[in-house]
Amino acid sequence: MDPASGSAGAELDDAAEWRTRAPGGTEYSWCRAVPGGTGTTLLALRLARGADAAAEAAQAALRSLQNAHPVLRARIRTTPSGPKLAFPPAAPPPPPLLPLEPLPAPESAADFHALLEHELNRNPWADRESSDDAPVLFATLYELPPATGGAALFVRIHTTACDRSAANALARELVALLGGGEEGEGERVPEDAAAAAALEQRIPQRDTWKPFWARGLDMVGYSINGLRTSTLPFVETGTERSTQMLRLGLGRDETTRLLDACKENGVRLCSAMAAATMLAARQSKRLESGQQETYSVVTLINCRKFLEPALDDHNVGFFYSAITNTHAIHGEEGLWELAKRCHDSYTNAKAGKKHLTDISDLNFLMCRAIENPQLTTAGALRTALVSVFEEPVAADVAELRSKAGVEDCICCATVHGIGPSIGVFDSIGDGRLECACMYPSPLHSRKQIQEIFDKVKEILHLASDENFEDCS
Repeated sequence: MDPASGSAGAELDDAAEWRTRAPGGTEYSWCRAVPGGTGTTLLALRLARGADAAAEAAQAALRSLQNAHPVLRARIRTTPSGPKLAFPPAAPPPPPLLPLEPLPAPESAADFHALLEHELNRNPWADRESSDDAPVLFATLYELPPATGGAALFVRIHTTACDRSAANALARELVALLGGGEEGEGERVPEDAAAAAALEQRIPQRDTWKPFWARGLDMVGYSINGLRTSTLPFVETGTERSTQMLRLGLGRDETTRLLDACKENGVRLCSAMAAATMLAARQSKRLESGQQETYSVVTLINCRKFLEPALDDHNVGFFYSAITNTHAIHGEEGLWELAKRCHDSYTNAKAGKKHLTDISDLNFLMCRAIENPQLTTAGALRTALVSVFEEPVAADVAELRSKAGVEDCICCATVHGIGPSIGVFDSIGDGRLECACMYPSPLHSRKQIQEIFDKVKEILHLASDENFEDCS
């Protein structure tokens, strides 16, 4: 199903109603990245009900989401001068309901995890004719095999229109709507943020200024650091890639100990996760004791509160920035020592407003790498060892899920075009840490990444337990 299409093509021809603007710098970089594979945001829900029973409720819920968030009805237009973003009227008449036809699960993807990877790698923005106007949202409903039962609902959104925080807010709304509720309907103000202006136009000018010479030095620094950083070994570099996923979960007690240890050591969870991943990556190479490697970490930051006017996560669009840091690892560091280095590096950069001043620099370098893969190691388009989000998602929705008959819910995105070797999408729900770990295949193998995250989990456990014993 394409819930954003239907009569949208006819409506788009009415220039008096539809508003069109050029994408901002960050939006443009995603428009460039998505055809290559990176930049499909996925909401994946496993439903207890069968597909036939769930279809009508799922269709109505998606339509409610689109009515509440105009950007989900937007289209990406191809023009001779470059891509344009077209947004519908702020208060249109309800579009006609389109059937959400249940599909049987493909034989090659017979369970929820395999279906998730299958849907994650369907790229309608790369498959469409270049002259087409493409909707930003597509949805599919599958009937799961009798052995597992139930259904699976997948919503794919172009990342230009939906970042990680917005995706999780949408997932929560979608779950509530499937349960018969109207999550946030009484509180939400009319939403026009993404249609009115891009991220860059919403940052206060005082926070974006940087001397020309400083910008030049930073660009050189980013380029040199990119060339000297180490990567995970590549399995196959010259083949067509896809994004695959592994899940890392901790129980309630394990999560509590880890979060308490982070607080005790003055670091955020993202820094502990980045540090554990770097240590695990180095251990996986079986290097000589003391042999040093340098790894890059990308910390992704939700900028909504820094904008004018400030936005919240219900303002769907892309409002994230990134801070890139490099760290020399010799293998003898303790987790908390390295986590503190990670924490101080990105917080010092953030205090210097580099998450706002360097947006255009990083977008420029991203587009150059897309155009020239040979600028990256082995042409692999890897920009970092790992990307982490500054804040985990709070996902205490057990009651909502139970009411809606949602057995599992995952929000993630593709990374196999340009991106890190590992993208960590973390959430804490009902006292448990759950991470969806995304990686490009066959550039990296499932066995290789599973071994990395087995080590990550072991490192986090040992360091949390040692911290607990020290505090006892």
